[in-house]
Amino acid sequence: MHASRSLAAPRSVTILGSTGSIGTQAIDVVRRHPGRFRVEAISAGGADVGLLAGQAAELGVDAVAVADAARAADLRAALADAGARSVEVLAGPDAATELAGRGSDVVLNGVTGSVGLRPTLAALAAGSTLALANKESLVVGGSLVKAAVRRPDQIVPVDSEHSAIAQCLRSGAHTSRHSEVRRLILTASGGPFRGRAREEIKAVQPDQALAHPTWRMGPVVTINSASLMNKGLELIEAHLLFDVPVDDITVVVHPQSVVHSMVEFVDGSTIAQASPPDMRLPIALGLSWPDRLDPVAAPCDWTQATAWTFEPLDEGTFPAVRLAREAAAASATHPAVYNAANEQGVAAFLRGRIGFLDIVDTVERVLGEHDGVAPAAVTLDDVEGAEAWARARADELLGRR
Repeated sequence: MHASRSLAAPRSVTILGSTGSIGTQAIDVVRRHPGRFRVEAISAGGADVGLLAGQAAELGVDAVAVADAARAADLRAALADAGARSVEVLAGPDAATELAGRGSDVVLNGVTGSVGLRPTLAALAAGSTLALANKESLVVGGSLVKAAVRRPDQIVPVDSEHSAIAQCLRSGAHTSRHSEVRRLILTASGGPFRGRAREEIKAVQPDQALAHPTWRMGPVVTINSASLMNKGLELIEAHLLFDVPVDDITVVVHPQSVVHSMVEFVDGSTIAQASPPDMRLPIALGLSWPDRLDPVAAPCDWTQATAWTFEPLDEGTFPAVRLAREAAAASATHPAVYNAANEQGVAAFLRGRIGFLDIVDTVERVLGEHDGVAPAAVTLDDVEGAEAWARARADELLGRR
């Protein structure tokens, strides 16, 4: 039984990426609501097997997966030390995919990067509700992911922006969203370099780009937020999740990060979802959708004077959103190329090999060289082939810088 199960009975949950930012906050949500969820399995890359083993022991999981097969022995030892010898251990790059396909009521995909695509497809094929924090799998997989969906609301977005849109859409009167919706409005904090000209951010260093003003996230997502690549990925994700043309999705800068996104309806009404920046809110809703847990996080304090501001996006300094629109319109595989080239650029920047602006500049160059595949004909091999080509081409270009 999956999404139709009442919250009176515990929902079975698999958490992919349990040691990361999303995963640890998801476990905190589960911890605060005993009896509502039963975590059956968890997975992580393997960088912190001690934390992974501790989570497995605390949650009483049946199985744990580690992507780095070389860490399997260390994980087993850590599990023994934590008193969890009987836990099944899976190891290797396909381990998370196997867990995702075992049929938990909810699979929370909180891994980072396009490696989340196969687990996403596995969870959908198994009929699980997919609480999706791994936006890259939808961006990269696109039509493949949409074709794998077996029922309405099988994918519940966990990105704060898309969770906000899903909540706002529930205020509509009709089942058909298209008949009422004029446009989606994605909000962006603007990152640490909001208001700066392109020349002013040319020489920024990784520590500066990692200093996000409102959110605490992993390094890849934080760098993506600084370059606005994250907002480009979110634009493609919103286009795919809600079947709204990219030209009907607007990005607006909202530095306070309190209004997480909005929906503008055809009659001129705009519905917004607002809350202090706390990822536990969309995570909790992903686990319990369509119901809400009580409590999850502190609401806005209406007894204090406050101001929320909204600004247009500076696409001259931050062209990533424009590139995302072009990628989504170009072909079924251009979004995969957009994401893959960016991942290579972010890795090179974090290692100090390239400048900050080189990330998006390389993405634009690689996108311009890609031919693309039509949506109706695309296969998983096409997507993964486009990704592999984009990574190799991006590395070649980055190596010249």
